[in-house]
Amino acid sequence: MDKELPKIDLPEDWLAGTDINKELLGLYTNFPVRLKCEVFVLCIEGTVEATLNLNKIQVYPHSLVTLPPGSIFQVNSIEGELKIYILGFSSQYIEENQHSHFLLDTMYHTLGKPVCSLNEKGVQIAESYFKLMIDLYENLPDKAKKEVAFNLYSDIHKGISLLYQSISNERANLSKSEMICRNFGQLVIQHYQNNRNVSWYAEKLSISHAHLCTIVKQITGHTCVEIIASMVIMDAKSQLKSTNLSIQEISDSLNFANMSFFGKYFKRNVGMSPLEYRNKG
Repeated sequence: MDKELPKIDLPEDWLAGTDINKELLGLYTNFPVRLKCEVFVLCIEGTVEATLNLNKIQVYPHSLVTLPPGSIFQVNSIEGELKIYILGFSSQYIEENQHSHFLLDTMYHTLGKPVCSLNEKGVQIAESYFKLMIDLYENLPDKAKKEVAFNLYSDIHKGISLLYQSISNERANLSKSEMICRNFGQLVIQHYQNNRNVSWYAEKLSISHAHLCTIVKQITGHTCVEIIASMVIMDAKSQLKSTNLSIQEISDSLNFANMSFFGKYFKRNVGMSPLEYRNKG
């Protein structure tokens, strides 16, 4: 089923806007879609109930939502008049510009908690930022938009990470399962290049393999193997598109036994060989 899901991407490196209404979101109430792009959403008015990676989420006014690439998304209901800002980056831009470290850090902090409630001051700052992004998007010439993309991408990800870190400092508010899931995510970010064995992560966390798998699936909607693979593949895609390293060198950097194993792993997760991916338009 997963491979057959309709996929959503952006036609440009990045875009920002407010033209999200009930009619547009209503298109996604009848079936799930997979996001190839990455999208940040600021909700000022209206309420949206949706399913993200098999988990139900509630988006209320003053909510900031992070939708990473690869997410499976479906709208369940919409209430009230919507006022929503969006800022998004295309899959092609992310893959071709060595941004994996920014994305992985944000994915760790938002793991299992894609919706963040902002206080009044936070909303004012976020709305001002999104308005600035819209102004840049609508008024900069295409060449300039491409040139500022890197800084925009790093800035929004750093801001999201800092926001979640400040919230996560109140660790007493996190359940034991959430803490285990967060710690798993951090370990994956630190060690995915060298270790893809779920049992290794379970041992590091001092819990059983089965318990770790159950917790991560419940909180994130993804399996441990999927989360590890997403990190590995994201890194591999970035290297294939943005460097001149040979496939053997990329395989070595990700600690595969040989290039054949790397090729099979990549094709199983992406649907094409590393070379085909590098050469595709």
